[in-house]
Amino acid sequence: MITVSRRTALLGALAASFAAARPVLAQATGPFTLPPLPYAPEANEPHIDAQTMTIHHDRHHATYVANLNAAAKDYPRIAALAPDALVAGMMDMPEAIRGTIRNSGGGHMNHTMFWGIMGGKGGTPTGALAAAIDRDLGGFETFKASFNRAGAGVFGSGWVFVTVTKEGKLALAPRANQDNPIMDGARVLMGNDVWEHAYYLKYQNRRPDYLAAWWNVLDWSKISARYDQALAGTLGI
Repeated sequence: MITVSRRTALLGALAASFAAARPVLAQATGPFTLPPLPYAPEANEPHIDAQTMTIHHDRHHATYVANLNAAAKDYPRIAALAPDALVAGMMDMPEAIRGTIRNSGGGHMNHTMFWGIMGGKGGTPTGALAAAIDRDLGGFETFKASFNRAGAGVFGSGWVFVTVTKEGKLALAPRANQDNPIMDGARVLMGNDVWEHAYYLKYQNRRPDYLAAWWNVLDWSKISARYDQALAGTLGI
């Protein structure tokens, strides 16, 4: 059995080798593309370290994209769909590729959202979004505590999301693995990745510490824009 200290050392060595290799990442060609980080990898320091951001984006997210492109070679009908439409319509696809769509399509969709709401300085939401949080989630501090508790309670790997309806109603929605609430007909306003690869280099097994720190890197202007898009019926990934 690998001890925590030995595991940390191994992950640190692995991280160094991955970071040194950036940006020569090979990505399968095809209809799906890896979106670039909308900020430098170090933008979320000290709360999320640059090494974790680099590995998470350039390796983990890139693998989901490569897997989707590989599937598109055999099932070209998926190439015509945006990731959210693909994941939402997963059960209409051939059974042989549903697992790829669920895991890699969900992973691509989840991570695209994830990068897009970070890179900020935290703080608190304002305007219509703040009012919705007060109305549906008990106020901002209660919302944060409930969100963190839900994230800490995800067994193994997964996500904790906030869903939003066309009417602007909010709800918490933890999910396992790379599942996304769109699989159940809901749309995601925001969410945090609680897979170990999202935090282990800095926080090791201290997931609650990572969850607490994550609020410091949110860009509430981006999340508020997503809320407005939900009300307008235009919210995508």
